[in-house]
Amino acid sequence: MRVWIGIDDTDSRKGMCTTYLALILMERLKDIGEILGFPRIIRLNPTIPFKTRGNGAVSFLAELEDLDKAMEIAERTVNDYAELEEENTNPGVVFVEEEKVPLLKEFAIKAIKDVLTIEDAMKLIEKHRIPYLKFKNGRGLIGALASVGAVLEDLVYELITYRMPDKIGKPREFEKESFYNVDFEFYPTIFDTVDWCNDVVMAVPGTPCPVLFGLRGESVEALKKAIEIVKTEPWEREQIFLTNHATDMHIIENGEVKEFHSYRLVGKVIKKPYEIIGGHVFFEIETKSGILKCSAFEPTKQFRNIVRALIPGDLVEVYGSVKNGALNLEKMRILELEKQFLELNPLCPQCGKRMESSGKGQGFRCRSCKTRAFEKIKIEIPRKLEKGFYEVPPCARRHLTKPLIRMQILGRHIFR
Repeated sequence: MRVWIGIDDTDSRKGMCTTYLALILMERLKDIGEILGFPRIIRLNPTIPFKTRGNGAVSFLAELEDLDKAMEIAERTVNDYAELEEENTNPGVVFVEEEKVPLLKEFAIKAIKDVLTIEDAMKLIEKHRIPYLKFKNGRGLIGALASVGAVLEDLVYELITYRMPDKIGKPREFEKESFYNVDFEFYPTIFDTVDWCNDVVMAVPGTPCPVLFGLRGESVEALKKAIEIVKTEPWEREQIFLTNHATDMHIIENGEVKEFHSYRLVGKVIKKPYEIIGGHVFFEIETKSGILKCSAFEPTKQFRNIVRALIPGDLVEVYGSVKNGALNLEKMRILELEKQFLELNPLCPQCGKRMESSGKGQGFRCRSCKTRAFEKIKIEIPRKLEKGFYEVPPCARRHLTKPLIRMQILGRHIFR
C-alpha cells in the first residue's frame, strides 16, 4: 500500500532535527518497503509561540508491505531519537493512505497561515480514520498532518548534509570562503547561501542539531554540483528535500489583522519612523482596517535605513507577521513617495540675494534693491528612496519569506 508518512515536533532548542529523524525512519522502513520520490519539509506558521526552532514538519511517500510493522518501526525510531525529555517536544506521526491526502489540504493551509489546536488534529484523524502515533500531548500531529496535506504550487529544493554522530553538538568545521564561492558561481539558482553585506554564512546553522549545512535552490543538478565546491568536515549523510521555503506561503492577502498571523497590507505612513534603544525602528500606517504599527528590529540591519527614510504620506505595501500588536517587516514595497519641500526666503529678482523678513506678517525685502515679496518659496528636496521592493537581508530572512530574487517583479532592491 502507498502511504504518506508525516512527522513533526521531535526536536528541541537543545538538539535533534525532525529532518534527520525522518531520514533514519526512511532507512529503517526500507526493510519492509520502498521510499518513493523526495521527502518534503513543510514550514508551518512562523509566529506560533510554542514552536521549537524553524517550525518545520516532514513527510514522505512509501510503498509498504505491512502498515502495523511500519508503525512499530516509527514508534521505536521516535523513542530512540526524539528529544522526549524536553517539555515542549511532543511528537506526532501519521500514516495517510495516498487517496486520502486531498482531504488534508484545507487543514494544511490553516496550519501554515492560521492557528490550530491538538483537538483540531484529532478531529481530522478520527473523521478520516488515519492511523497515528501520539507522544506526550501529541502537538506534533498538527504538523504531521499538514506536511502530508500541503499542496506545493511553488517550491524549492533543499540539500541538507548531516554531521557524523560524534561531531553533533561540537563547533562545525568549514571553510567560509567555499560557501562564498558557491554563491558566486550559482546565484541566483542557489540563493541565501551567504549574506555578503553582513558577512554571514547562512547555509551553516548555529544550533546544536545534526545538520552540517543546507543549500536552497531551484535546481537539483545545481545543488549536486555545489556540494563539490564546499569544504567542510566529513558528513554522514545527505538528502534533497522538496520544501515550501522561500514561497511566502504563510502570507494572507489583506484580511482582518490578528496576532500570530502574517499579512500583505497596503497603507499610508502617518507617523515619522522612530527608533528605540537597541536599534529597533518603528512607524505607523493607516490601512483599510485601521492603524497598524510596523517594526524593523535590529537584526534586519541595513533594511532599517529604508524604514528610517520614510515620511508621513508615503504609500507602502508591507509584508510580515503580527506579534505583540506590531507587524514585523519581512519586506516592503514603496508605492508612492510623498514630496518633501524646504521653505526659504525668496530671492531678490534684481540682485539674486536672499531677502530678509520685514517682520511678522509683513513679507520680505531686499535692503539693497528695495524690492519686496510676500511669500516664502518652496524647494523640493530629493528623496533618498526610490519606488519598488525592499527586503530584509539574508541574515534576517525567515524560512518561508520569498526573497525578491525569486519574484518576477520590477523595481527590486536586493541586499546581498
